Amino acid sequence: MVRTTIQAKYPWPYILWPYILSNILKYMYNPETFGMYVKRKTLAMQCVVTHPNMEDRWRRSLWTQVPSMPACEYLCPTYKGPDYDEVVKLKGTFLNPVLVTHFSQPLLIHDGHMQWLFDHTGKRYLDLFGGIVTVSVGHCHPKVLAAATEQLNKLWHTTNIYLHPKIHEYAQRLAEKLPADLNVVYFVNSGSEANDLAMMMARLYTGNFDIISLRNSYHGASPYTAGLTAQGTWKYNFANGFGIHNAINPDPYRGLWGGHRDSPVQSVRSNESEVVDGVCSSTQKYIDQLQEVLMYSLPKGKLAAFFAESIQGVGGTVQYPLGYLKKAFELVRSHGGLCVSDEVQTGFGRTGEHFWGFEGHGVVPDIVTMAKGMGNGFPIAAVVTTSAVAKTMSQALHFNTFGGNPVASAVGVSVLEDSTSSFPITVSQDSISSFTITVSQDSTSSFTITVSQDSTSSFTITVSQDSTISPTFTDYQDITSSLTVCDYMVLEEEKTQEKALEVGTYFLHSLAKLREEYPVVGDVRGKGLMIGMEMVQDSTSRTPLSPHLMMQIWDTCKDHGVLLGKGGFHGNVFRIKPPMCINRDDVDFTVTVLRQALQPTNLL
Repeated sequence: MVRTTIQAKYPWPYILWPYILSNILKYMYNPETFGMYVKRKTLAMQCVVTHPNMEDRWRRSLWTQVPSMPACEYLCPTYKGPDYDEVVKLKGTFLNPVLVTHFSQPLLIHDGHMQWLFDHTGKRYLDLFGGIVTVSVGHCHPKVLAAATEQLNKLWHTTNIYLHPKIHEYAQRLAEKLPADLNVVYFVNSGSEANDLAMMMARLYTGNFDIISLRNSYHGASPYTAGLTAQGTWKYNFANGFGIHNAINPDPYRGLWGGHRDSPVQSVRSNESEVVDGVCSSTQKYIDQLQEVLMYSLPKGKLAAFFAESIQGVGGTVQYPLGYLKKAFELVRSHGGLCVSDEVQTGFGRTGEHFWGFEGHGVVPDIVTMAKGMGNGFPIAAVVTTSAVAKTMSQALHFNTFGGNPVASAVGVSVLEDSTSSFPITVSQDSISSFTITVSQDSTSSFTITVSQDSTSSFTITVSQDSTISPTFTDYQDITSSLTVCDYMVLEEEKTQEKALEVGTYFLHSLAKLREEYPVVGDVRGKGLMIGMEMVQDSTSRTPLSPHLMMQIWDTCKDHGVLLGKGGFHGNVFRIKPPMCINRDDVDFTVTVLRQALQPTNLL
């Protein structure tokens, strides 16, 4: 390893001072960006060369501009925990060694606000992975935080041996979001637990044992779900998956026959098929493969269940050819099996067009499993099924200590409501008169407005949220009689699902432009804010991009303040599943950072 001082070879005091001074003036009003700038230039002036072209790369990087981050009014509090080195030491000593951190130098995160995360130095990052697709409406969302705090001040835990109101309220509201027959809720604590329970329900109800899932799927890491998860990188060398079979994955990009998918951006292999009446021509070929599993691997075709993610998450945001899931459900039911939709990652509006991912496939499952986004980061999960399937659980005692506890249920209700926690009110008068307006709200969606006035005077009350209404009242009685109108308008939702569709579609089209510009971008896919960008050596062979180059791009984005996820069997897919409160400015910033990270001069 050779230590090189670039200063000796390039007399920067004479050549670079004008450039450095101009950037100081440019970035001095943005502490975060200026901090990155200073750090980068310092490293460039005195770096350790471990690559034959490293010196030349650093010299070129001196002229690279750091994109400005979108504004954020939130002020991160000062970190007061153990220092970075101590945390790394504690992790290595006391935590499970299998816990793998992201990036070549892990981040120490200590604070979050909506789509933003902050490390121990106060540096801000745009979180595009949402705690592995878990933070749905935003880090420390004010309304969710208020609901959790209020419930913590009342009652933390009783278990379900007693009645408590929140679990019943939440179960009702959750069931109202699903098709009518899916109306019985079992609360658990994680996606793995939910799929565990769904497996048991299906086997009890059908009297059959065998279950089918798709290759490349991920349904949990518990011993029971290890067979459902069909990726060898997640499997341990012990007996597992007894009675579980993995069918061929209908992948329009890497599959045998390509295909059209339900996405604003199609695979480069979409020309290998055609769409007739909303069904891709490659779909039947993949269904024939599923049929062969039923014929050759199951006892006389008897099936307990078929599990499928609406869009494969850990597997790299893989979608299926149009019509596949609908035909698969029909085939499964013809063999007596139940259809289970794993909505752990795709549920709660993330796909934009629908609240549940399975709705985009035009199907109604027999069992739905959910977790992650339903609690916005709070540990809660559920299995929802029909009353007929649910009755099978009465064959023995069944209990979950923490499932649906008061705090989790309060958080879940607040996420479902997904409405703002404050209601700005503007009052204008045509004459001087004193009056008072009081707005009070409970943890649900009801609130009252009380107006008192010492004289009759015409004035206007404007209640603003996502939209604004301006009812005009001439006296106190008019206000009282019109409160019901205000009540309806003020509680208009934040429209998270609609935002996921609008911003997500814009995001996908923006990333598709990168695919046209850079050969290493092999595929851009997804729906709403469930997005994947697959990286390859070249677009023809589709050979996965090397781990070294993936890490290089990943780190560069992180250094510029963008946190991406990573997945796929080969670890070559950037997973973009942010809190659903991001906006177009965040998208533009991300694409600018990615474009910089993908420059050929940065991929040596």
